[in-house]
Amino acid sequence: MGDNVATGGASAAAQEIAAGYATTGAALELGTVFLGGQVESSARVRIPLAMLNRHGLVAGATGTGKTKTLQNLAEQLSSAGVPVVMADIKGDLSGLSHQGEASDRTKARAAETGDDWAPTAFPVEFLSLGGDSAAIPIRATLTQFGPILLSKVLGLNDTQESTLGLIFHWADQQNLPLLDTKDLRSVIQHLTSDEGKADLKGIGGVSPATAGVILRAMVNLEAQGGEKFFGEPELDPADLMKVVDGPAGPRGVISLLELSEQQTNPMLFSTFLMWLLAELFEHLPEAGDLDKPKVVFFFDEAHLLFSDASKAFLDRIEQTVKLIRSKGVGVFFCTQLPTDIPNDVLSQLGARIQHALRAFTPDDQKALARTVKTYPTTPNYKLEEALTSLGIGEAIVTVLSERGAPTPVAWCRLRAPRSLMGAIGADAIGSAARSSQLYAKYGQTVDRESAYEKLTAKMAEAPPPAEAPSAPPAERARVEREEPGMLTQIMSNPAVKSFLRSAASSAGREITRGLFGTRRR
Repeated sequence: MGDNVATGGASAAAQEIAAGYATTGAALELGTVFLGGQVESSARVRIPLAMLNRHGLVAGATGTGKTKTLQNLAEQLSSAGVPVVMADIKGDLSGLSHQGEASDRTKARAAETGDDWAPTAFPVEFLSLGGDSAAIPIRATLTQFGPILLSKVLGLNDTQESTLGLIFHWADQQNLPLLDTKDLRSVIQHLTSDEGKADLKGIGGVSPATAGVILRAMVNLEAQGGEKFFGEPELDPADLMKVVDGPAGPRGVISLLELSEQQTNPMLFSTFLMWLLAELFEHLPEAGDLDKPKVVFFFDEAHLLFSDASKAFLDRIEQTVKLIRSKGVGVFFCTQLPTDIPNDVLSQLGARIQHALRAFTPDDQKALARTVKTYPTTPNYKLEEALTSLGIGEAIVTVLSERGAPTPVAWCRLRAPRSLMGAIGADAIGSAARSSQLYAKYGQTVDRESAYEKLTAKMAEAPPPAEAPSAPPAERARVEREEPGMLTQIMSNPAVKSFLRSAASSAGREITRGLFGTRRR
């Protein structure tokens, strides 16, 4: 079983491990120590609530129990009065809203983990990214979402991202709200026209080639249903931080984001979660260290967030993870391999809950070896063997103790969730969504006057432009080839970068943007 400890000495060693997880304040109960081939029901493994803003990682191969671990953590956070935001990639987590079902397996697991298991339902808000899902549709305006995160969704390179930033900057200056995709398309078309080129004179331009790439990427996004997400009414971050009264006291509301129609565009889904985190970062005041977090975020399928990301984007994620701790927000990344998370971000994650890994290929074996190196040394387990021997609902755990030091490595038999371990179905989700107060707030799309309408009206009023002599074909081709290079040089100029970052508050209409280029409310 990957143990170094003989069965006879397992109990003493298990209690020694458990001593490292002892807490004086409130904590989440993960389970109990497994050592020497046996479970020690009195040797508890827990995470102090006060340390959850030091963030965490839940990792493991498919089918090893990660989803149940997320369910378990969400339940206990809700019971502690902490709101939770999490993605329901496969639809399995909707059971959080219903009581669990007692069985021989839950009874056995409760006995092993010393848990006074009782079937319990938790307050859940069912949300989805726009569309026609049974859940409550939530949206963001493009102005609020910002150019950096949109570039990630569209898969743009650095030059194209700089161009998109320039487009947003111009729209901000002109007080042209970018609410949905047709607004952005109309602005791009304007800025590539003769009149638009004059508007940008002095700070660069938008080449037809780059504009074409952005427009094609937007068409692809719309074809995948992404345009249904951008628009109004826009989500208010405060609606993700609700606490309601329950039979046993205040309970944090679990905001469950279902993937729904975004199956074909998981990149939008993961980037949207990053937008929510950025919104909370801008929205919340400094709080310092608290007895429990204000809200905890779970990033499922976290590898999508980091895949093909630019260094600038990764730097912003790292900075956000570092800084949002002081705002009282905890962040857990969930993925198959710890190596999916960049080292600079991984080093910020205080809690590690590692389910079983597979080592079938040379790459798997390298990932296993790297995972072992991220854990403190332990005399109790051979970690490479243990990580491939874990059963379903077991994990190798280390967290930060109340004094901020890493706890001993524990092979943990995890406790069973108290809510339903399974999906409740679209009909039940729809019924719960329609009865929510948020449905009245977000259920219907609003399409007010924005950039599309304003530019359309302006074009209708303008006299037809005088026909200018056209350049020879060879000259036009040369200019279009050179423009992206010129734009790259312009956008890399420190003075231009400073100009684009400035608020230009004296104009009274420039939008101030935060760490991820999102609009500051």
